[in-house]
Amino acid sequence: MTPEQLSSKIRTIPDFPKKGIVFRDITTLLQDGEAFAAALEAMTAPIRGLKPDVIIGIESRGFIFGAPIAHALGIGFVPVRKLGKLPGETITVEYELEYGKNVLELHRDALTPGQRVVIVDDVLATGGTVAGTIRLVEQLGAQVVGISFLAELPALGGRARLPDGIVSAIIPF
Repeated sequence: MTPEQLSSKIRTIPDFPKKGIVFRDITTLLQDGEAFAAALEAMTAPIRGLKPDVIIGIESRGFIFGAPIAHALGIGFVPVRKLGKLPGETITVEYELEYGKNVLELHRDALTPGQRVVIVDDVLATGGTVAGTIRLVEQLGAQVVGISFLAELPALGGRARLPDGIVSAIIPF
């Protein structure tokens, strides 16, 4: 399936979660088994040569894509969650969204120094969530070698907040 075909499976919802935000709803793509499989393969392809040790998925839609990508690569999956959702000892970081602020957390023992990490999420918007996740990974001494998104909103400039040359996105909006 081409990026254009995948894009046609994503519903656009204006003024969600607040006025002025254009939300890209991936649930309609997920309902189509062929499109979901094609999206997973397209997101996995640029990661294969990076030889990651672990995939990190960002809550919550990053879990939908990250876990099956980790499975396909035969490596582990680590969730980055919103504050208060992980039961063990955690590290935290505050980050900015396009419509506010939030806090992410990661188990302190989730990564080891030198591990090669690929971060997975559904949409790259302003880049704040991913930039926060990178800070968590680096606090534990691991190395982000790739970042994979289903879609990107280039007009919001999120890619500029991320390291050069390691970001892939299948669908530009």
